[in-house]
Amino acid sequence: MKRHLKKLEAYIQKGRLEAGCDEAGRGCLAGPVVAAAVILNPKKPIKGLNDSKQISEKQRDLLRIEIEKKALHWAVAFVQPAEIDKINILNASFLAMHKAVSQLDVTPEFLLIDGNRFKPYPNIQHQCIIKGDGKYMSIAAASILAKTWRDELMLQLHEAAPYYHWNQNKGYPTIAHRNAVLQHGISPHHRLTFRITDPQLKLDL
Repeated sequence: MKRHLKKLEAYIQKGRLEAGCDEAGRGCLAGPVVAAAVILNPKKPIKGLNDSKQISEKQRDLLRIEIEKKALHWAVAFVQPAEIDKINILNASFLAMHKAVSQLDVTPEFLLIDGNRFKPYPNIQHQCIIKGDGKYMSIAAASILAKTWRDELMLQLHEAAPYYHWNQNKGYPTIAHRNAVLQHGISPHHRLTFRITDPQLKLDL
């Protein structure tokens, strides 16, 4: 059965340089949190944009190519586990989005932020939009870039530590991932402030 996807809005205010921002990996036990900022080109529409969680991996990979080719400007930024442990995951998510915005070739006039909270970026107004990746094209594009870039990195990390099954779980807290930590210990890519193992299990740190 084919899933019906809602048509997304191109902007909040027409004619304004708006950047959509989203992140991936907040709930993971391992790997960085990754954020993207995207300014779409209204003259180069991208068919099929939607929340990265609502489309297949193949669709995400194809759309990533389209976004990187057709967007006016885009950027992807990473905040690593050590920094996440230092400032907490919420602040790390904000930092990743700030870093992505700062890496854009131009300064946007407005930011569309997926979610309900954000630390204001200096001198740029923003609006938080709950489930914004399913409502606005620029946020959807950012969600796709953040997700695909992060997944690609986790596949690379998997090559060095295949027993964590990061090629399948991408660092999320699956049973196989938790069991692998119990067997092999914590890697340098794990977030030490997260509850990595099942609270009923014991782990010597």
